[in-house]
Amino acid sequence: MKTRVTEAIGIEKPIFQGGMAWISEHKLAAAVSNAGGLGIISAMNAPADYLRKEIRACRELTDKPFGVNVMLMSPHVAEVAQVLLEEHVPVITTGAGMPDKYMKEWVPAGIKVVPVVPSVAIARRVERFGATAVIAEGGESGGHIGEMSTMALVPQVVDAVSIPVIAAGGIADGRGMAAAFMLGAEGVQMGTRFLCAEECVAHENYKEKVLKARDIDTIVTGRRLGHPVRALKNPFTNEFAKLEYDASKTNEEVEQFGVGALRRAAVEGDEKQGSFLCGQIAGLVKQIEPAAAIIDDVMSGAEKLLRGAPEWTK
Repeated sequence: MKTRVTEAIGIEKPIFQGGMAWISEHKLAAAVSNAGGLGIISAMNAPADYLRKEIRACRELTDKPFGVNVMLMSPHVAEVAQVLLEEHVPVITTGAGMPDKYMKEWVPAGIKVVPVVPSVAIARRVERFGATAVIAEGGESGGHIGEMSTMALVPQVVDAVSIPVIAAGGIADGRGMAAAFMLGAEGVQMGTRFLCAEECVAHENYKEKVLKARDIDTIVTGRRLGHPVRALKNPFTNEFAKLEYDASKTNEEVEQFGVGALRRAAVEGDEKQGSFLCGQIAGLVKQIEPAAAIIDDVMSGAEKLLRGAPEWTK
C-alpha cells in the first residue's frame, strides 16, 4: 500500500509503532521496521548516552528507516535533540510539548519530523515549522492523552493541513486502519497492539493484563495536574484517582505519588503499584505474536475492507 506517508518516510506499510517509555526500545523498533512499518525508539526521560546506544543497537538489527520519539518535557531534551542530529536519525516523532525550537535544527538537517498533535491549532503550527506529517492522536490512546476522540480529531486535522496525517488512538486491527483511512488519514500509529508483540520487552505481567483487559478496564488520571494519562485500572490508579480529588493534598504530593510507577509496571511487573499505560482498544488484543504478524494482520484486514467499500454504495 502506497500513501504519501510511505513515500515520505521510505517505508513499505503505513504503520507506525508508538513510542512507549520503558517499552519501545531497539529490539521492538527494529522488528517493526524490518516488517515494513516504522519502528520507534522512546527517548523517554533517559539521558542522551542511553539513547545513543539504543540508536546504534537498532542499526545493528535493521537497515530500514526507524524513528525516535522525543518527550519534550524530559529534563534531557536539549542533549537528546543534539544526539539525534549527530546520529542522523531518519525520523523523529514528538510529544508532551511544542517541538518548534528543535525543529529549526532538525528539519534543515534532513530529518523527517512527525509531531503528535491533539488539536487542529497545533497541527497547523508544526506544519509551518516544516513537519513532514502529523500524528493526530485521540484520547482513546494509552499514556498521555488529549481531550478529543480520534473520530472527531482526524478529519478536522486532515482538512486543516496539507501534509499527510497519521491517525492514532483506538486502532488495533484492520477495521481501525480502514476507518482511519476513510477519515482521510494516510497511515496509522499503534501502541497497545504492539505491547503484545513477541519482541516487546514489557514485563509478562504487563502483557497478561493487556490480554485480559475488557473495554471498560482503563481509567484517566492526572487531569488535575494538567497531564491526563490513560492506564489500566489497578490499585495504583484507584489510589491516584482518590488523591486527585483530595483537596487536602497538594499538586506536588499527587505528582510525587506517581513517580516511578511506569517503570514498576513495564520493568518489574508490579501489578499493585505500577502504572500500566494502555489504550481503550486493549479488549481487541487477544494474543502475543511477532511484530511482523501484527503488521500483516492489520494490513490484510484493512486492504480487504477498503477493497470492499464500494459494496456499501450499491
